[in-house]
Amino acid sequence: MKPFSITLPNDVEQVPLLAAFVDEVCEAAGFDMSLTMSMQLAIEEAVVNVMNYAYPPGTQGHVTIDATAGEGRLEVVITDSGVAFDPTLKADADTTLSAEQRPIGGLGIHLVRHIMDEIAYERRDGKNILTLRKHRAED
Repeated sequence: MKPFSITLPNDVEQVPLLAAFVDEVCEAAGFDMSLTMSMQLAIEEAVVNVMNYAYPPGTQGHVTIDATAGEGRLEVVITDSGVAFDPTLKADADTTLSAEQRPIGGLGIHLVRHIMDEIAYERRDGKNILTLRKHRAED
């Protein structure tokens, strides 16, 4: 298993750097293009939520993404020192409602839950630690 790491400021302008990082770790995991695109979506949703909401407006902060990839498996650990928030406690978005009826927010977490195989959260030493795991489906 090969380790990867990137630290980004809480600025969505940095998302292209995140995309390149996810491509690299998915290649190391042996994921195909379809699975890589799903990983891009899930990881970007989780990281952009941190960039947008973890720190008070106008406050500089960082998000660190550590990944371990190999043998058809990928583990991504997203860490920030922002406001405590456990996305695993958020109720699932009601996708039976129309877009107009649905409250704003929650779809990103919904996507992450449905794309990843495992999601875990912990608050440790003043940091949010979100762990996402994906195992490639056997051919």
